[in-house]
Amino acid sequence: MDVNFRLLPINGEIVIVEDEPLLRELTREILSEVGAECVAFSTADDALIHMLTSDTRCALIIADHGLPGQVQGAELAELARGRWPETPVIITSGWTDTFIGLPPAAHFLAKPWSLEELVMAVANLLQPGVPPTETSVDTPRQ
Repeated sequence: MDVNFRLLPINGEIVIVEDEPLLRELTREILSEVGAECVAFSTADDALIHMLTSDTRCALIIADHGLPGQVQGAELAELARGRWPETPVIITSGWTDTFIGLPPAAHFLAKPWSLEELVMAVANLLQPGVPPTETSVDTPRQ
């Protein structure tokens, strides 16, 4: 898969929480391809444990709202905001943002999203005012 954008270096990793395996892997692959270090989890419970025990800074959380386990996406956003207020959160769902009741600092990305919408949402949060640099679609994979 070729994405024709690159992000500037990101300080930390992007934590992806998505219970659908194919979408979780696609999200991780897309963001890795544009230059982000990513870790991916199927539950917010596992992601929260990772964030609490990891030495790596969490630069961004992208979480589906409807997840198995004890913690839903919007709840993860609220917990993260309390512990790491500077960490941006994107909640993604097929439901509407008003139905979910997003916390004030969370951003919403409606499913189904396009590759470009995902990359632009990440770029806008992590590098506001700096558009992703375009790369050739024919760039060989490393």
